[in-house]
Amino acid sequence: TDSIHYDPDTTEPISCSLKSLDELLSWKRQEASLFNVATVPLASRYPPLHSCPRRTLVSHDMMGGYLKDRFIQGAEVETPYAFYHWEYIDIFNYFSHQMVTIPPAVWTNAAHKHGVLSIGTFITEWTDGAKTCEAFLADEESYRAAADKLVQISHCYGFDGWLINIENVLSESAVKNTGPFLRYLTDQMHERVPGSVVIWYDSVLKNGSLDWQNKLNDDNRMFFDACDGIFTNYNWTEQSLEWMKSYSAAQGRFADIYVGVDVFARGVVVGGKFETNKALKLIRKYEFSTAIFAPGWVYECHEKADFCQNQDKFWSLLSDYLYIHRPSSSLPFISSFCQGFGKSLYWRGQVEMKRSWFNLHAQEIQPLYLSENMDDGGWLRTRGCSEDAWIGGSSLMVEGMIPSGRSEVCARIFSLHVPLATRTFVSFVYKPPVGVKISLELKTIDGPLCTFDGMEEIARELLTPALKSKYFLCIRVSRDGGDEDICFNCRIGEIMLLDAESLQAPLRSVEGICVNDVVWHKGDGHTQSKVLLNATLRWQYPTPQVRHFQIHWRRPRGPDPRIPPGPLTLIGRSYSTLYRVVELEVPAAPGLIELVVEPVSREGFRVPEAQWGRRTLSYSSSENPSL
Repeated sequence: TDSIHYDPDTTEPISCSLKSLDELLSWKRQEASLFNVATVPLASRYPPLHSCPRRTLVSHDMMGGYLKDRFIQGAEVETPYAFYHWEYIDIFNYFSHQMVTIPPAVWTNAAHKHGVLSIGTFITEWTDGAKTCEAFLADEESYRAAADKLVQISHCYGFDGWLINIENVLSESAVKNTGPFLRYLTDQMHERVPGSVVIWYDSVLKNGSLDWQNKLNDDNRMFFDACDGIFTNYNWTEQSLEWMKSYSAAQGRFADIYVGVDVFARGVVVGGKFETNKALKLIRKYEFSTAIFAPGWVYECHEKADFCQNQDKFWSLLSDYLYIHRPSSSLPFISSFCQGFGKSLYWRGQVEMKRSWFNLHAQEIQPLYLSENMDDGGWLRTRGCSEDAWIGGSSLMVEGMIPSGRSEVCARIFSLHVPLATRTFVSFVYKPPVGVKISLELKTIDGPLCTFDGMEEIARELLTPALKSKYFLCIRVSRDGGDEDICFNCRIGEIMLLDAESLQAPLRSVEGICVNDVVWHKGDGHTQSKVLLNATLRWQYPTPQVRHFQIHWRRPRGPDPRIPPGPLTLIGRSYSTLYRVVELEVPAAPGLIELVVEPVSREGFRVPEAQWGRRTLSYSSSENPSL
């Protein structure tokens, strides 16, 4: 194993970057981290990227990158940063100042679940950057070698392209090769990773000088012409947007011009911070795409305890200038609203692990978070809440006030483009609130209304193919008698839309389970007699059928038949067919333990024990245990 892919103290798998041209050119697929390979394919959504006229890119630049999000199997964090307004954005860029910034798998998986592209960053800066550029842009052979590695890395790890950020002066010969490098990289990316993008950052000019233009113009268009788009610097004015609108090289490609907005508002800029909406208003007025840089400002520069509130406020202020994308995969459609972190880990309303945790791979499809004030004084808000959950770390809190004179309010929580089956099974989990009644509605954009309050069967004819594939899932809250102002809050745990036929499908068995990369540690201090096991478990299972896997261990039945097997002890959850057991305290040597992999179906059914995967490990010698 390549040690850079594991935490040196615990052997936990971690995501990391490449820091030099040598590291890039010597990169080999066989030395790549299997754990950092994204396991979630890019979901389909409507409209798809290529037909979005005004796109939104988010560039996530936070405190140097590779923070707690580098832990591929999650970490214990009280108040982590997470992004969950995916329905508004098209491209997620993981940014750091390390030369080849490979997005951590957890981010690519969360983005892909929502149909959002995940792209890395290739950056050169300062004197070292200039030396790097002179080397890889020296000639065709050199720039092709570097581009080939960038393509291989993206293909291997399953992300969708690159932001190219050359922030240093280029010699005449280097700048002459920059356009051909971009063209070659872009063509190769499109061939190897369909749907991928290569975007150029507005920095270097065609004469090689470093001079941010804050727009597309004759000095930088040669780079724009060679790739999929340009991300402009942040110090533009309305005049620059107006000028670009009529610029010849922009015609037919407005969507490929991502006008940069620095949320930290450094330098002379329009908007930024909680006034970022002012910038977006102008950008959309001139029909351009936007690149929102460092929206983690809501986390870095405010009280961590208020993070979700500030993030919801920030995106709510922008919502008039963002476009909602609808999931458009086929059934099932399932979400327990988990945001990828929590104060406890829940399974069907019960606490499974009581500790703060953060793992974006656990994030489920996110709803539309809304904040609405009505003319008659009523209001309505939806937000994630980690005080209680059905599955994962959070539930959806629907709260508001129904004013006197109004009988109900309705919260749109999902906008979908998912065709329903002739027989569609609907499951809706919620905690009944006091004083109001709750129902789930499927509201077609151009068809009948279908209400489900959990008590009766939905009329069959409403769920025939006549119910179009475009619809909203809504929570309707109505008063339970009386006419005074009534405040309410209701916790929604999960919504599932399933093809009834799929519920008959047999569940598969775990196959091919193997254990490797075993490292033994001894406890330190007063725990020196303890033996700590670190090992990688791998197995085969059709992942689209599962929500996650439960990894357990136990002491198997001993040679004496009177000694029963020990109880199953949960080690953790895995969201792919790979799991690193870390610092597991096992009985002193000589010993025998069993590692167990239990699949949990996406509908939440436990798979019968006979179909779990098992592997027994025997080990000897407390001094130096061996398998």
